[in-house]
Amino acid sequence: MAAGDSFYIATPIFYVNDVPHIGHAYTEVAADVLARWHRQSGDDTWLLTGTDEHGQKILRTAVANDTTPQQWADKLVEEAWLPLLNTINIQNDDFIRTTDKRHEDAVTIFLQKLYDDGFIYSGEYEGYYCVGCEEYKQLDDLMETETGDYAGQLVCKIHSRPIEVLKEKNYFFRMSDFQQRLLDLYEERPDFIQPESVRNEILQFVKQGLSDLSISRSSFDWGIKIPWDDSHVLYVWFDALLNYITAIGYGVDDDEFQRRWPATQLVGKDIARFHAVIWPAMLMAAGLQPPKQVFGHGWLLVGGEKMSKSKLTGIAPSQITDTFGVDAFRYYFMSAINFGQDGSFSWEDLSARYQSELANGFGNLASRVIAMVNRYYDGVVPAPGEYSADDLKVQSVVKAAAENADAAIQTLAIHDAIAAIWTIVDELNGYITIQEPWVLAKKDETRERLSTVLYTATEGLRSLAVLLSPVIPEATAKLWNALGAPAGLGDLTDQVIVDAGHWGQLPAGSRLGTLEPLFPRIEPSEVAG
Repeated sequence: MAAGDSFYIATPIFYVNDVPHIGHAYTEVAADVLARWHRQSGDDTWLLTGTDEHGQKILRTAVANDTTPQQWADKLVEEAWLPLLNTINIQNDDFIRTTDKRHEDAVTIFLQKLYDDGFIYSGEYEGYYCVGCEEYKQLDDLMETETGDYAGQLVCKIHSRPIEVLKEKNYFFRMSDFQQRLLDLYEERPDFIQPESVRNEILQFVKQGLSDLSISRSSFDWGIKIPWDDSHVLYVWFDALLNYITAIGYGVDDDEFQRRWPATQLVGKDIARFHAVIWPAMLMAAGLQPPKQVFGHGWLLVGGEKMSKSKLTGIAPSQITDTFGVDAFRYYFMSAINFGQDGSFSWEDLSARYQSELANGFGNLASRVIAMVNRYYDGVVPAPGEYSADDLKVQSVVKAAAENADAAIQTLAIHDAIAAIWTIVDELNGYITIQEPWVLAKKDETRERLSTVLYTATEGLRSLAVLLSPVIPEATAKLWNALGAPAGLGDLTDQVIVDAGHWGQLPAGSRLGTLEPLFPRIEPSEVAG
């Protein structure tokens, strides 16, 4: 992607049947890191997230809590979902709610177009329905339990809850008409669905044949009414998927829509089928482009199981951020898990990585270098002398790290990008150990060498501050300020991230400030779990 391109990234919109856990936050942080990186690359960037508030699941949750669905949604959004964005430092450009008038109006426009163009018809449907998934299920999506509260019953493999047999007169979307067009899309654009494991699953699913999709419900009324038949409300997934275009002006602001669409969409792998099959078929029917990409990332596992509030394995993000801080939360989940694969969370692993990688690795490096410049040069960045082979190696590592990190981001390999950047941390720590600036400072004849070593280390910190700013924005902002914010270079977020590896940007003669510990020591007794 060339600098100045459009980059629209969207998270799935999350059900408001319960409060968010770290699985939701994982997706949010990944999208935010990618958005921040593209903003600092000069791309016209837009990050969308939001909440899915219609459907039977929300209705039942509200009734169980003795309130209306709208009141329940309002309460959860204001008290849980919007605060989550602050808790994990998300810089979203928009927050869409499916109960927003702008969304409901645009959905009606889209739905009427498909009906007028002959892609929607009435019919009767009977099938196995999972309220948790808000989806009709095939038999291979179900299993019969042998023990427990639901022994002998058919349950959804995802939610482990009994399914319901529903028979309704519904409206249907002619999804079967798009089977070959979808297969052609997957073949022409192999990267449309990623990672490869998810792509293969979707490909096999579509090759088995597509049925038309039931898109309305008449047994309850919590949803967007079908414009030509108000006795039906729109199927919640058909409603929710449209948020990606209703938020950017579909049917209302064509210029804004054309500016933003298509989007890169991050979703959990369990809902990839909706986004990679139903969603592009809907768009094709409306004469619109499919998304740029659908990336189905893995699950966060606790005790070997997918994180779930119903199974009491859900962990609130604040349980982590209150102890380790926001940056450590963001760094851990983006670096410890290969984005696209399942990853196991444990308090022990988080604590160990915090101490070894953030506190001892990066934080200690930054504090040592700035302290030595303050001690030996009264806080003024020294001018380098002639560079040695060791110095040039540092420069080479910095240049390669910036290039490799950017290449990794373009393929959404966030973990690989961080690993590339971390080569600078490791290189600088090793460089300081070998160069021993505290020894060089003791002799007049090695003072020139000292200035080169400390300039090299300080300039390395500059590149680290820029490259890591999308991942750990609070710590890097503190480091940037301690580096003198550096003189004449402006704010950290104004730095062009793809240029971070260009050597010599930190002006000699800049005055440094003091640096508080970026990642303070945490006592074992403070760690939950």
